[in-house]
Amino acid sequence: MHKLALNVPAIRRLHEGRNALLAERDRLLVELQNSREDSLGKQPDAPAATFDAHALLSHVASPFWHYNNTFDAEAVIRRHAAPDVRSRAGHLTNFLGVAIDPKFFPQLLDGRDGEVEGVPIPGNWHADMAEFAAALRAVDLARGTFTVIELGCGWGCWMNNTGAAARRLGLDVHLIGVEGDEGHIGFAREACAVNGFDASQVTLHRGIAAAAPGVALFPRQDRPGVSWGLQPIFGATEAQRQQAVQSGAYDELPMIALADVAAPCSRIDFLHVDIQGGEADLIESCLPVLQEKVAYLFVGTHSRQIEGRLFDLLLRAGWRLEIERPGLLKLDGAAPYVWVDGVQGWRNLALLPTEQP
Repeated sequence: MHKLALNVPAIRRLHEGRNALLAERDRLLVELQNSREDSLGKQPDAPAATFDAHALLSHVASPFWHYNNTFDAEAVIRRHAAPDVRSRAGHLTNFLGVAIDPKFFPQLLDGRDGEVEGVPIPGNWHADMAEFAAALRAVDLARGTFTVIELGCGWGCWMNNTGAAARRLGLDVHLIGVEGDEGHIGFAREACAVNGFDASQVTLHRGIAAAAPGVALFPRQDRPGVSWGLQPIFGATEAQRQQAVQSGAYDELPMIALADVAAPCSRIDFLHVDIQGGEADLIESCLPVLQEKVAYLFVGTHSRQIEGRLFDLLLRAGWRLEIERPGLLKLDGAAPYVWVDGVQGWRNLALLPTEQP
């Protein structure tokens, strides 16, 4: 059957084209290996060259290369890589010099203490290059000072990453985080201290980021760092809240209005929003605050519907989408579902005209 199919000219051309592409791929892999060996051979005490073609192909085929952008994302990330990053006992250290205790993510980071990570291209254990590029783009656009607010801050990932990059550029930094999990708030406080930020530079709120004040239920976990997708429950009655708290499975927390978090700030250089599905509602309700104070907005999206709503809201409000990768879907369930959050990086043209680089 195979030979018979090759007698059809169109199928034969496809087959020949595929073979040619595979041959070209193999040739380029050999050239890359030889180039790597040559470069290592010129260095004193160079380690033995190793080469994993499968790993390289997996790297090249990563979905995290497939983003849309108006600036050179890879160049931004590489430019911010800290020189001479050294390992730290008991911590994984990333390319920005940020130290991360493996206990923050025990399932992912156990055994990686003392390591130093390279640049996250196309991604690392925590985020892809589009998210890193959006965050560092905000740092590049700041002048004199750098204020970041991270909603759903967890261990303070983007507070620490952008804060470290801004500090290296000589900017005065203020790191602000909102988080519901008590253990994760402790992680954020610890991470900021370990990474050299004074307590006066850090403001942490325990509660649920929202458009307006109120109360919500938030799940408890026995061990911080095990669950990172916990979602608050809104709209419970007083009796339901009391029952949930008495069960020991939930805490009753204040809903903290974004306007109140932003009130002390004359300008917010970077707002990072990753709140497990409530992002579009929050942004729609808080758009006046965003227009007035937020220069650069990152949103981690949790559905294609949310992505479309954000396009509609922010484009009509005069914002510019500078980098975007849709959420990655899987179709093996009853309905499509997002298994990797989407990425959107928005520039407020009212505060950052495009004439500013």
